[in-house]
Amino acid sequence: MIKQESEIKLILEGCRANDRRAQEVLYRLLYKFAMSTAMRYSRDELDAGDILSHAFVRIFKHIHTFDENKGTIYSWVKRIIINESLDHIKARIKFADNLEIEAVAEPAINNAALDRLNASEIMTMIQKLPPATHAVFVLYAVEGYKHKEISETLGISEGTSKWHLSEARKALQQKIESLNTV
Repeated sequence: MIKQESEIKLILEGCRANDRRAQEVLYRLLYKFAMSTAMRYSRDELDAGDILSHAFVRIFKHIHTFDENKGTIYSWVKRIIINESLDHIKARIKFADNLEIEAVAEPAINNAALDRLNASEIMTMIQKLPPATHAVFVLYAVEGYKHKEISETLGISEGTSKWHLSEARKALQQKIESLNTV
């Protein structure tokens, strides 16, 4: 259900005028994309649903600030969902900022075990990581943030960000290698 650019502009105009039908159309248009983004940061669909409900309130409240000349509606919505996801994570956990680990070893992952997994199984493993570790891993490995950006975004030190990434890698390595014994 890809909409033409002119159709999207009409939908956005309706949303800016607070037209509920236009908001519903935009919601339906973006739902699958938005949910897949929220699922990267959540533990399950209920958690992602909470994130989305707050994100869409923000989207409709601030739709007038969206500028088509600066990017697509998808990139704007993705940024809002990521920010809402991080706010959601911050509300549920306090990050320990006293860990200053600069050198972390990269765990080796058995490629044969990894080859047997599909994307859904890998995502399930990632979602089972502790919340702070999960957030850092997704920001670093999926979104491409650097540790400096992660530390600023989450309000933790770069060392703590590196530690969480290392812990995520170790945990994922253990889960993947446990598949070899099965």
